[in-house]
Amino acid sequence: MASIEKVSSNRVSSGYLTKYKFPSKSLGGLSTQFNVFLPSAASSSSPVPVLFYLAGLTCNEDTGAQKGGMLNKAGEEGIAIVFPDTSPRGAGVEGEEDDWQLGTGAGFYLNATADKWKKHYNMYDLVVEELPSALKKADLGLDFSRWSITGHSMGGHGALSIYLKNPGLFKSASAFSPAANPSRTPWGINAFTNYLDAKTRSSPPSEWLQYDSSHLLQSFSEEAHILVDVGTEDDFLKKGQLEPKSLEAVGKEGVEVRMQDGFDHSYYFISTFAPEHIAFHAKHLKA
Repeated sequence: MASIEKVSSNRVSSGYLTKYKFPSKSLGGLSTQFNVFLPSAASSSSPVPVLFYLAGLTCNEDTGAQKGGMLNKAGEEGIAIVFPDTSPRGAGVEGEEDDWQLGTGAGFYLNATADKWKKHYNMYDLVVEELPSALKKADLGLDFSRWSITGHSMGGHGALSIYLKNPGLFKSASAFSPAANPSRTPWGINAFTNYLDAKTRSSPPSEWLQYDSSHLLQSFSEEAHILVDVGTEDDFLKKGQLEPKSLEAVGKEGVEVRMQDGFDHSYYFISTFAPEHIAFHAKHLKA
């Protein structure tokens, strides 16, 4: 596995936000960038818990780090945050720049199986396996035995589905405005139709359901630690893209869905409630 390479670093909160890059096998050998917020107290002899933040459509590794309002609270709690990119960049796949909902900036945190996309669009493997392995090898002071995950919109979908697909791997999951039922909503149907080579004729296909949080929650066997916030004035909620009530309908204990009055889909909303999400994860990461 290739080593990560430092690109830049900035002092912030109680530590540093450092940008790295490395060539990713999951992304067909393309270089990918990510940011790591590391509290100053972190070291190989005193590793700190890790929170992954997955950003949404059209975003990249800088969006959440710069706009999310997470770093002061993370520094206070002594938690590292890793901010991956949202897709491969420059894959050269025909049409990947044509639609903001598909291709560049829109990896949907899955492993593509359709021929056109499968060489480069494997964000699930990047997040779950390759990036953690690269960070462990770098020995930055991250404790992956204490690992949680969060995200926004498409990244909220990614955070919840990855948590639910891997019982016991993460201590907790949270999401801001997640696409919670993507096998039945426009964003997900568009992405899954293009990225996934469905063999089954069920509706929706079983190949889609492995990335649908509302479906995965029904069979989740572990004790759930999930927090979800959605703004009541979110235009994508009104357009039927999010469907947070599909999570509530499962009736799983340990899943809290909060509707926040007057808030929209923006980072003003995320930064308002980000400290509460960090505190939620800290409770489980330090238990």
